[in-house]
Amino acid sequence: MDYFRSSYYAISHIFLMLFIYLFVTHRYSKEKTIGICFSSFFVLTISDCLKLNMFPDSDICYVVVTILQIFVTQFTGIYISDTRDSRALFMGLTASNYVIAGSLAASILHIYTESIFFSLVGSFFIHASILLFLYFKIRETWLECYEKELVKDWWGLCLIPVFFYCGFCFLAFFPYTLYDNPHNIYGTTMFIITMFASYVAVFQYVKSESDRIRINWENVLFETYIKGLESQYCLVEQAEKNLKILRHDMRHYSNMIDAFLEQGEYDEIKRVTEYINGVTEDNKVVKYCENIVIHSILSRMIEKASSLGVDIRLDAVVLKDVPVNDYELAAVIANLLENALIGVKDLDEKGRRYIDAKIQCTQEHLLIQIKNECEKDVIFDSQTGLPKSNMGNGHGLGMQSISAFSDKIGGNVGCFCKEGVFNIIIFAKF
Repeated sequence: MDYFRSSYYAISHIFLMLFIYLFVTHRYSKEKTIGICFSSFFVLTISDCLKLNMFPDSDICYVVVTILQIFVTQFTGIYISDTRDSRALFMGLTASNYVIAGSLAASILHIYTESIFFSLVGSFFIHASILLFLYFKIRETWLECYEKELVKDWWGLCLIPVFFYCGFCFLAFFPYTLYDNPHNIYGTTMFIITMFASYVAVFQYVKSESDRIRINWENVLFETYIKGLESQYCLVEQAEKNLKILRHDMRHYSNMIDAFLEQGEYDEIKRVTEYINGVTEDNKVVKYCENIVIHSILSRMIEKASSLGVDIRLDAVVLKDVPVNDYELAAVIANLLENALIGVKDLDEKGRRYIDAKIQCTQEHLLIQIKNECEKDVIFDSQTGLPKSNMGNGHGLGMQSISAFSDKIGGNVGCFCKEGVFNIIIFAKF
């Protein structure tokens, strides 16, 4: 029996399952996920016995078992993943490449030292070093782009680990191993270095794309915030001007009222007072809530809705100091109202062009509920349950931002469409 190869293959499978376990968001409980990974490890180890010990000279067995192991590995990553899409496949293929680098290290150490013990120990530490380095350096970035789907074309990116894996196989395993052709060791080592450098470039691109999207949303939010402040300033300025005129004319109105009293013209007095109250009411500055950031965003969105002929029926209670980031909350509210405006602005009947918005943010909880008429069919994501944009690339990021904010504060997002009315609710208890 080939104890050496069986041993370092088993070590590789352990780290392969660890990598998959650590670098995906799990669909199942911790215990069930560990059980699935252990079952896959068992299948991989048993299949190694077939190609290494029972049929060591059969090329057909080697190829068939290898294909089976590839399927089991990738199926495990996809099956336990919360997304079950091309992102999970990319992660599984990447795991195979990182682990194969550690496996090759065992063969290279064995060729140069001829010590089974030193080769296995060295392989274990190389596997562990790679995993720890990746865990502390890229896991957070990876999970961020994994959860938020910052990159759309994951199928294209999957070609990178596929070609690296095929290159490793033909260089070091099939049809000739490094033992048969040790001159390939240097080429294989350079190939490993190239793979690491390529992945660094990929993740730097993903990180820069994430930062670009974040900065873009911040710019949009601040632009909306500034425009809201500008609108409020204009309203306050106009109201002050009108009220100055009213104060200036009050002595004339007072004289008119005195004259009507002497003449007993009470209806005329009533009309004068109604006029004064009307001017006062028209120049009253509306304050939608106590929080200045949220107030400014609401002011801007209501102004935009009014220009589109849409009525926003608002019920807002937001404290001056809230237990969440003001700007992130403002971005969520702006995204929700923007989506609702897109949904109702083209409706024919004026009575259907409305948005019901309930926003409450206290020290105890956050509740946001948006309702609007919905004429078009809403496509919901099968995994997240949130609506998907059918407007092509560059759209749908607002809903991702909403989902990320909800996850950050430990909240829940729910949405449904019933009898032509779309509802979305965000709730979090602090």
